[in-house]
Amino acid sequence: MTSVFENFPLWAALIAIVVAQGIKIPLHYIASKEWNLGLMFSTGGMPSSHSSAVTALSTAVAIREGIASSEFAISAIIGIIVMFDAAGVRRHAGMQAAVLNKLVEEFNHLLEGMKTFKVRSKQEKAKKLKELLGHQPIEVFMGGWLGIVVSLCMYSLIK
Repeated sequence: MTSVFENFPLWAALIAIVVAQGIKIPLHYIASKEWNLGLMFSTGGMPSSHSSAVTALSTAVAIREGIASSEFAISAIIGIIVMFDAAGVRRHAGMQAAVLNKLVEEFNHLLEGMKTFKVRSKQEKAKKLKELLGHQPIEVFMGGWLGIVVSLCMYSLIK
């Protein structure tokens, strides 16, 4: 009986997530000259950790079980759905959040400018929605390649 610590597909996917999230920090620094360690635990950005995880999982399953296996078929289809969702639905939800944030900002500004309305307290003001939810297609693509590379590197180390 094997333990969870010997589950190559599981560890390939988890390590791919950590690597993808870790890469976001120096990439953000290069672009903005500002360190943001919170990116390690945030969604969105380059590369997609969701894509990295599912491609690492599918690659590891293909190595272990073969590309003709049911396990590979399941992981590949789930991976395609996750990647499509990351670049589609979640990205559009982020775009909607940006529009809603702008509307809330303008509405709050309007209320503050009108003397006849009661000024809202800080607790009553609407919180901004998280805008970086999904990914640009290139972020999904790069995350996918990263997952494949992580899985192949791990396999070569444990082989």
